[in-house]
Amino acid sequence: MRSDESGKTNLPAIGVILGVVIAGVWAWKRLSLETQEQIIDQALPILFESLAVGVVLFLLVRRFIRRQAHRRERAKLMAEFERATVQDKKLEIALKLMEINEYRAEGLESVTPALRDLFTTTLQSALGDKQHRIRGMAASHLGALNDRTVIPVLLKALEDEHAYVRSCAALGLGRLRAGEAKEKLTTMMENDWDQTVRSRSREALERIK
Repeated sequence: MRSDESGKTNLPAIGVILGVVIAGVWAWKRLSLETQEQIIDQALPILFESLAVGVVLFLLVRRFIRRQAHRRERAKLMAEFERATVQDKKLEIALKLMEINEYRAEGLESVTPALRDLFTTTLQSALGDKQHRIRGMAASHLGALNDRTVIPVLLKALEDEHAYVRSCAALGLGRLRAGEAKEKLTTMMENDWDQTVRSRSREALERIK
């Protein structure tokens, strides 16, 4: 039923488009050659320039609208984060907040200390193999907060029993360009049994340089 209704709805629009095209061709053929040349030489370039300007304006407006929507969503999550009192809920909101902010610290300045403390606590307290992903996300997000006070915590996380956490800690140290982690990252790049950890360590060292 929906397919039939859609087809019926589109028929008038198709008819209008075909009518416009046919009318345009009919009118064009009845123009003199001189008029056609003038249109081609003068009107068409102006039309194309106008279209180009229109496309640029459309893209700028769309980008502006998306930025505004992003800022509203970020402000909403920040407010929810500050109101939340349950640790698990705060962590859930914090992870969403970092994702929507594209893992950058810009714009999160008012909640950065709280995020830092939450991720640090999570990294240190979410023990056990089943929570390795939570520890890993906390480690990588700490590096994204651009707060060098967490470097000792990330260095400690390089010793985690789970490879995912170690690779995320290396990623975080690379984001912070932590020069004091060079020796440890070099050792991991050369000796860690996990390929991802070795790769992340190499990437971190390249960023630190």
